[in-house]
Amino acid sequence: MKIDLLRRLCETAGVAGREERVRQLIESETTDLFDERRTDAMGSLICTRQPTSSQKLAGAAKRGGTTRAGAKSTRPLRVMIAAHMDEIGFYVRHVDEFGFLWLNAAGGFDPRNLFSRRVLVVAKGGDFVGVMNPSGKPIHISTEAERSKIPGVEEFFVDLGMNPKEVAAKVQVGDYVVMQEPFLEQPHKLVSKAMDNRMACFVAIEAVRAVARQRAGHACELVVAFTTQEEVGLRGASVAANEAGADIGIGLDVNLACDTPGIPENQRITKHGSGVAIMVQDSSMISDHKLVEEFCALARKHRIDHQRAILARGGQDAGAIQRSGRGARCIALGAGTRYIHTVTESIDRNDLQSTIELLAAYLVSAGRQLRG
Repeated sequence: MKIDLLRRLCETAGVAGREERVRQLIESETTDLFDERRTDAMGSLICTRQPTSSQKLAGAAKRGGTTRAGAKSTRPLRVMIAAHMDEIGFYVRHVDEFGFLWLNAAGGFDPRNLFSRRVLVVAKGGDFVGVMNPSGKPIHISTEAERSKIPGVEEFFVDLGMNPKEVAAKVQVGDYVVMQEPFLEQPHKLVSKAMDNRMACFVAIEAVRAVARQRAGHACELVVAFTTQEEVGLRGASVAANEAGADIGIGLDVNLACDTPGIPENQRITKHGSGVAIMVQDSSMISDHKLVEEFCALARKHRIDHQRAILARGGQDAGAIQRSGRGARCIALGAGTRYIHTVTESIDRNDLQSTIELLAAYLVSAGRQLRG
C-alpha cells in the first residue's frame, strides 16, 4: 500500500462544499487509471473506466436491458463506487471587532473533542494556523459548576494571533476551517483527522490500480465517483448517481469500531483486525442481501478477512445510489474506525488492506458470472 498517498489525502484540507484541493490531488494520482474524468456541477470527480475484458458484453441479455426499439441492450454491467472527499469542518460565520472568528459547523461534532485544538483557516488571504477554544473562563478563575458545563459548538471561536485589522483584511465570512493534525503511523494502526473519508478515496484508487494490473481485465463498466458534501446529507452522491444510472452501487466509507473501553460488547459494530466490514444495514440503506452473500463468498474464496456490520445510526453514499433513478442494488464496504469524527480517527492496517483486496476481487469478477 502507498501509505504516503493516504497521508497526503488525510492532511489535505477539504470541508464539505470546498473539496477542490482533495479533488486536484486525486486527479494527479489517477491520470493512468480511467478513460474519462470530469467534474460535475456539485464538484464531484466522476471517473469512468470501460471494460477491458473480452467478456465485457457477457450477460447483457440476462440483465434485462432493452433499447427504445425493444432490442436487447448490449451495455455491460455498470458498477458505481462512491467515496466522499469532504471532511467535517466549519465555515466562518462572523469576524468580531477583536479579530476572533466564530464558526458554523459543516458536519457532526461532539464538542468534547473540540477543546484547545489547532485548526487551519483556509481564507481569502491565504492559509493560517489558529487555535480553537470555547468562550468562558480558564481553570484558575472558573467555578466547579462552570467547568462542568460542556459548551455547544457555536460557543467555540478561533484565535489567529493577529491584530483585528490583519484578520479583517485576510479573513471573510464563508472562509473555511478544518483541524490541523499530522498523520500518524503506529505499528498496526494508521491515525489521522479526515480518515473519514479519505480512507475510502485511497481504497478506491488502490483497488482500481489492482484491477488494472490484472491480465484478464474486467468485464464491468466502472464509474468511480469521488463525491462532495456527504457529511451534510449525501448531496454529491445523489447527483452523481442519478446521472450514472448504475446497476450496482458500492459505498466506501469508514465504519464504527467501538472495540474500546467503556463500550458494551454488543455495541462494538466492528472490531479492529477482523478485516473489511461488509455493511448489512445502516440508517441510509439496507444492502442487497444477494450482494452481501456474494461479497462474503468472495472474501472466503480469496481468504480475505471480513466481518458483517450493522450500524444503527449513520449512513453513507450507497444510500443515495440505491434511491437514484430507477434504483440500484447496493452494498457498503469499509474499514472499522475508532474515535470517529475526531482528530484521532484510527484504522487497522489489515482492515485497510482487506478492504482494497475485496473490492478489487469483486470488480474483477463483476459481470462475468452473468454469462448465459
